[in-house]
Amino acid sequence: MRVVVVGASGNVGTAVLRRLATGPVVTSLVAVARRVPRADGSSTVRFPHDAVTWRYADVAASDADARLDAAFAGADAVVHLAWAIQPSHDRKRLRRVNVEGTRQVVEAARRAGVAHLVVASSVGAYSPAPYAGEARDTPVVETWPTEGIPGSSYSEDKAAVEALLDGVERTGGIVVSRVRSALVFQRDAASEITRYFLGPIGGRVLRRSPLPAVLLPEGLRLQVVHAEDVAEAYARIVVGRHPGPFNVAHPTVLTPQDVADVVADGSLRTVPYGTARTAVAAAWRARLVPVGEGWLDMAMRVPVLDTTFAAELLRWHPVHGAKDTLAELVDGIRAGAGTSSPPLVPR
Repeated sequence: MRVVVVGASGNVGTAVLRRLATGPVVTSLVAVARRVPRADGSSTVRFPHDAVTWRYADVAASDADARLDAAFAGADAVVHLAWAIQPSHDRKRLRRVNVEGTRQVVEAARRAGVAHLVVASSVGAYSPAPYAGEARDTPVVETWPTEGIPGSSYSEDKAAVEALLDGVERTGGIVVSRVRSALVFQRDAASEITRYFLGPIGGRVLRRSPLPAVLLPEGLRLQVVHAEDVAEAYARIVVGRHPGPFNVAHPTVLTPQDVADVVADGSLRTVPYGTARTAVAAAWRARLVPVGEGWLDMAMRVPVLDTTFAAELLRWHPVHGAKDTLAELVDGIRAGAGTSSPPLVPR
C-alpha cells in the first residue's frame, strides 16, 4: 500500500510517519512538506524522518499542482495534515495555506486517481458547545454542526475545509475521512508548540519549574490527545479505508486546576474570561504573544468530543492519559526538546 502524507514534518505528521513506517501494510511511504528534513554538518535526520521518501511542496505556491501531482502518482491514500498557525497577523496567508491549500490537495488527489483522502480537521471546526456552565462538558458526536467559532481564524478555516470536503463527498469518486482531534501534544513537539503558541516570553516563563502560580480564565476546559494515540487513529483509518468523520481525543476533560497541578504544583489563580480576553488581545496586537484572542474564544466555546464512534468502528482507545500527556509536553518545553524535522528542531 502506497501512502502519501502531506505536511509530514510537523507534530502530527511526525507521529503519523512513525506509526506508518513500522506497520506491515504500508509498503511505500512518501512524505511531502514545505520544510524538508535534511542532514547537514550540524544535524542528523533521525527516525522516522529518515525512513521515508521526501518530496518538497508548498500547498500555497503557484507550482503546487505540479509538485503534488508528482508526489501523488500511484498513491492508494493521501493523508493531508498541512496547516499554518503562523504568521497569525497575516490572515490572507493563513487562508491561502489552510483552505486553498486543502483545495489544491483535493484536486491533485482526484487527478492522480487516489482512492482515499484523509484530512486533519479539529475540534475547532465545531460550532459552539450546546450548553453553558458545567453542562458544557456534555460530549457531542460527529453529527454536531461544523460552522466553527466566530472570530477565531483557525476555527473559521477548519469549518471552511469541512464545507469543502462536504462538496467532495457529494460528487463522489473518492473516499473521504476527517479526523477531528483535540489538542495534540508530544514531547518532540515542545519547541514547535512553544514558538507557535507561547513565544519567547511565554516560553521563558513556563521553563521556570515549577511556576509560583498559574493564571487561567474561569471556566476553561481542555481536551488533549497524545500524538502517538492520534497517529494510531490515522493508521487504522488508512489501513481500513474507513470513511466519515472521527472525533479523536482523550475523554478526560482537563480543568484549570489540572493545568496548575502540572505547571505550578497546584497553585492556581483564575480571572474572569473577559479580563483574560482583553489581556490576550492587547498582548497579541503589541506582538508580545504569537496568537490572539480568537484562540481563547475557541478554547472557551468548543464542545467536548464524544469518541464512541472511533472506539466502536476503529477499535481505537487512547493509551496515554490526558494529564500525563500535558505533563510530557511541559517537561519537553522545559528541557528544550525537539527532533530532526525543521518545524520541530529545538532553537
